[in-house]
Amino acid sequence: MNRIIEKTEDGSATLYVPELNEHYHSVKGARTESQHIFIDMGLKASTAGFPHVLEIGFGTGLNALLTLEAAEEERRHVHYTTIELYPLAWEEVDALQYSNHPLFEALHQAPWEADVEITPHFTLRKVQTDVGTIGGDRLLSINRSPFDVVYFDAFAPEKQPELWKEEVFRSIYAAMSAEGILTTYCAKGVVRRMLQAIGFRVERLPGPPGGKREILRGRKE
Repeated sequence: MNRIIEKTEDGSATLYVPELNEHYHSVKGARTESQHIFIDMGLKASTAGFPHVLEIGFGTGLNALLTLEAAEEERRHVHYTTIELYPLAWEEVDALQYSNHPLFEALHQAPWEADVEITPHFTLRKVQTDVGTIGGDRLLSINRSPFDVVYFDAFAPEKQPELWKEEVFRSIYAAMSAEGILTTYCAKGVVRRMLQAIGFRVERLPGPPGGKREILRGRKE
């Protein structure tokens, strides 16, 4: 697919995919959106001492970078598993100029299908597969430990409907720890009701500054 770099309103960049008419991040602010939805409402809301994080959609690596920064700032050990079927080349990501953090490239250059200690506080495991084909047992076998936090950051339901099926979320639910947290930018009623039917206790939370009005956070019951 063709991808075009576009600036967002907070000064950070994102990628636009003309074939899907979809952006990788909010045009209202790529970094602002990721920080609010996944770090502030997800990682920082978890009480796990050594959180195991699952990200659906590695994409540009921005969520992983922000999680690494939070782990270093809080000196909190994070094990980060990310699932991506179509990885971006480092050269394409580098052009976005997200960060001069010396470890940002390390996130992208790290080998797939292996635990890689990026820092003493952040271990990364990248898995190249289709999350739509993975069952709960397979998810657990990837990490060997239940997930405390899930970042669900796939393209919108109307762009990638196969990733927003109930069976995908049931697999994720089965692979989460008690009181595990799932966050997503998508606040559609159909998604909220599906999460509730699966067993999540769902909250509608304020969206990022200048961005979406609401986001969703589900806690496993």
